[in-house]
Amino acid sequence: MSVVAVVLAPEGTPGSGVDELMGCAVEAARATGGELLALVLAGTERTALAPTAERLWRLGARRVFAAADPALRDSDAGALVAALAGLVPETGASVAVLDGDPLGAQVGPRLAMRLGAASVTEVVEVRGVDGQILWVRPIYGGKAMAAVRARRPRTVAVVRPRVFRAPAAMQEGPVPADAVVHLSLPAGALGGARPRVVERRAGSSEGQKLEDARVIVSGGRGVGGPEGFEALRRLAEVLGGAVGASRAAVDAGWAPAHLQIGQTGKIVAPDLYVAVGISGASQHLAGVSGARHVVAINKDPEAPIFRAAELGLVEDYRKVLPLLTDRLAQALGRGGDAARAS
Repeated sequence: MSVVAVVLAPEGTPGSGVDELMGCAVEAARATGGELLALVLAGTERTALAPTAERLWRLGARRVFAAADPALRDSDAGALVAALAGLVPETGASVAVLDGDPLGAQVGPRLAMRLGAASVTEVVEVRGVDGQILWVRPIYGGKAMAAVRARRPRTVAVVRPRVFRAPAAMQEGPVPADAVVHLSLPAGALGGARPRVVERRAGSSEGQKLEDARVIVSGGRGVGGPEGFEALRRLAEVLGGAVGASRAAVDAGWAPAHLQIGQTGKIVAPDLYVAVGISGASQHLAGVSGARHVVAINKDPEAPIFRAAELGLVEDYRKVLPLLTDRLAQALGRGGDAARAS
């Protein structure tokens, strides 16, 4: 059972989750004993795909299928689905794995429907049992995990971002000439009455994307107001991280909507998640279940967030956060006196 890692690059270059996607694909291929393949679909010229194809080959793909057309740059997810519905069968793979970034989360289930395949989303672990794959994913808002076995001949799986480790470089030397196979887009993939991008505008967000951040300092209703987020921002700067917010803080107007984390906001998986003044409602915890380490600061000792935290501090954040920020700044050599900057 061959496994193909599907890399979407409508802007011409792949997103930041490619290595982790390949990590999942490597585990899936090992689980089945099948061949590991990769498929790149890019909105660029064919000649521009060489670096991406080489990178995927070095990460373990025996063959890299590449399809490129500059017209894909202004296409929506529907055009990518139409193209992949023709391209994935050409690879001969029974399992297609996509990164769970916003684009992949749109394309994966729709591709599964077009292919008549089983659809599995938010995959956080791959297990091999008797030559078959068990896909592990969160259910009930992250309160439990389910191991899912696909019952259809083909499967399309979408991987939760920043969960899998990137594989070590597995292949060295020159890329064999027959390792990269260029494919043409299926006829009609770019036609039809589909939505078309007519204008692009840069977003208003600054700093790191929450989905990519390895450290997130997040605030909730317990922060007490928008001024409290300034203390969070300083700690995030010291740790080289990003600032997030709970829905309660966003609804109160203390933080912009693009910082919202949780079931109705961003799904994040940082190495360290510092929850400040966040009660820990299940909807919020569903968005941070992929965090490797959780630290909570809250005045309420009964706050549910402490059940999800490895380290909890029952205290007013106004007393401890400036001291913590200052000590970390001195220890890390990043300016010091961050607390007293206020």
